Amino acid sequence: MVKKKVLILGGDGYLGWPTAMYFSRKGHDVAVVDNFIKRQWEAEVEAEPLIPIPSLQQRIRIWKQATGKKIRMYVGNLAHERFVARIFRDFKPDVIIHYGEQPSAPFSMMGNERTNETQINNVVGTLNVIYSMKRSTPEAHLIKLGTMGEYGTPNIDIEEGWITITHKGRKDRMLFPKKPGSFYHLSKVHDSNNLEFACRVWGLRVTDLNQGVVYGMETEETKLADGLHTSFHYDDIFGTALNRFCVQAVAGVPITPYGKGGQKRGFLNIVDTLRCVELAALHPAKKGEFRVFNQFTEVFSIRELAEKVKSAAADMGIRAKIRHVRNPRTELEQHYYNPVHRALPKLGLKPHLLSDVLVESMLAKIIEHKDLINEEIIMPRVLWVSKTE
Repeated sequence: MVKKKVLILGGDGYLGWPTAMYFSRKGHDVAVVDNFIKRQWEAEVEAEPLIPIPSLQQRIRIWKQATGKKIRMYVGNLAHERFVARIFRDFKPDVIIHYGEQPSAPFSMMGNERTNETQINNVVGTLNVIYSMKRSTPEAHLIKLGTMGEYGTPNIDIEEGWITITHKGRKDRMLFPKKPGSFYHLSKVHDSNNLEFACRVWGLRVTDLNQGVVYGMETEETKLADGLHTSFHYDDIFGTALNRFCVQAVAGVPITPYGKGGQKRGFLNIVDTLRCVELAALHPAKKGEFRVFNQFTEVFSIRELAEKVKSAAADMGIRAKIRHVRNPRTELEQHYYNPVHRALPKLGLKPHLLSDVLVESMLAKIIEHKDLINEEIIMPRVLWVSKTE
């Protein structure tokens, strides 16, 4: 790839920081943006990552010492229009990679205040980004992190963002209908609608990456020096089911799938996330194009995930048990699920599988930090339906 100016929104996060290192290592001029609000939210809901994370300033210094490469940093809130406008005028990015959103469904369902925080942070932040692009960098390419959760679990095949329908003898190409399962996922749907509008009306270039659940604790860049690691959450608010199951197995407590465990989701390795973003940057959307890639490599049910963790733990001499618990969410526990994902493999994605990293790169790493596990933050604390209903 020709050297580009790459702006990463949410550069302090689980995906943002590894992405910043990845593009910096490849020789691009990288700048990151964050206001560290997620660290505050984590503190407020008692959801610290398993391994303490240095500040973003410290990680940038460590990166420069390890590689000689500089990453620029802007500190501020994407929901503040003037701040975002200043960044775009100052840095003038060629590529914008947008991770800068509240990422948790349970957090968004904790009540009115958390719902508002999620929607304002996510929707208003993205609106400020596209307005700044329109004013300062209209030819830039926005790569926006969406989620497969936007679609929900429809009883038809999930296409890549768009669907051609015939109705009363007439045909049209439309955005795939969405049925999200939380106010967080709804915020992503609002983003997608706003982005499609900006492409259609203003001629912007956008790739919406509808990503599955990401797993993994290491990339080639995180291994270069102590302190470059990314976050690993296993709590009920910001942690994923896979992360929780792995920690439960190591801690010697039962693995707890929600409900019957038939819920199916798409998954991918963090290394593949970096490659997918790079492929999108290498092959940008056309002017006026709102392009959607379904970004995942494997599909598992939650029950299958629990069994895989149990089996992998057994290979390490750990006897894990599975105990299904009441589902705190309102969701189908048995359903049809067949999402299409052709675009990224066609561009060259060669997937890393869960079986490649589950033992050596996840369970072994968790065992190394077993003394830091806080069992009190694993079980669900947020109900989609209140106790009084």
